[in-house]
Amino acid sequence: MTAKVTLSFTDETIEDARRFAKREGLSLSAWMDQAAREKALREVFTAHAAAVGRAGLDLESAALADAREVGMVNDLFSGGRPRAA
Repeated sequence: MTAKVTLSFTDETIEDARRFAKREGLSLSAWMDQAAREKALREVFTAHAAAVGRAGLDLESAALADAREVGMVNDLFSGGRPRAA
């Protein structure tokens, strides 16, 4: 379903949006819809990342630590020789 709304934007914002919409082969309405949806998703993901951080579930750091440990084990088994890239 599509809702019709009246919005106000600065001249610069509309000029940029029209240019980007044209470049992507979209109507201004479709481009603005996509831009708003992407912004909303970034807000959701940012809030999720903050919640994960508050819960102490820093998965990225844990994954990097695991990768370092795997590298150390590989180095031990390769006799301390550097691994091939």
